[in-house]
Amino acid sequence: MTQLSDFPITKKWPAQHPERIQLYSLPTPNGVKVSILLEETGLPYEPHLVNFATNDQMSPEFLSLNPNNKIPAIIDPNGPDGQPLALFESGAILLYLANKAGRFLPADTTGRYETLQWVMFQMGGIGPMFGQLGFFHKFAGKDYEDKRPRDRYVAESKRLLSVLDVHLAGREWVMGDEYTIADIAIFPWVRNLVGFYGAGELVEFALFKNVQRVLDAFVARPAVQRGLNIPQRPA
Repeated sequence: MTQLSDFPITKKWPAQHPERIQLYSLPTPNGVKVSILLEETGLPYEPHLVNFATNDQMSPEFLSLNPNNKIPAIIDPNGPDGQPLALFESGAILLYLANKAGRFLPADTTGRYETLQWVMFQMGGIGPMFGQLGFFHKFAGKDYEDKRPRDRYVAESKRLLSVLDVHLAGREWVMGDEYTIADIAIFPWVRNLVGFYGAGELVEFALFKNVQRVLDAFVARPAVQRGLNIPQRPA
């Protein structure tokens, strides 16, 4: 029978609580999706910081869990049939944990698939586009004289925000009255766009009143406030 200690990653990040879900992450938009959901569900877990400054994500131990060298990743020591389950890709982890907890994913088939379409909207659109805009606006790309690459991602980010804003009209959350993993997937990225990336003015964020309203409600949740800082960054 496979045990948690059989996973090579536990040699670099030893489990102090091997009975808990092991989270390997960093508080980035993708990383905090999982810590927020774990905080919302109350599922017991143990966070481990994957420090990009020291290239932890390229270590053999981390690559043994996620060959794509991205955070977050988890090991659930009590997975299906009582066997440990290792997962990477934040969208897959959200779906797994929501199913495990029986929360934040509608029980009816139609609601489940409608929620998943918005998770995919984030995974395929908001995440990649906002991330590229961040590169061209805040990081190395800001030094490029040719602003056409940046402006391409500005335009697409504004389009995605418009899609979301129209959808949220008259809705408390993405799925209406029910707070789901769609909100947990989307709003860390919106927060990052206007906060860390400082691109609010660039994308005319003030125009998207519904997105602003739901972002404010999202950030006000106590579990979100906790999850945004897990794992804690190095001092």
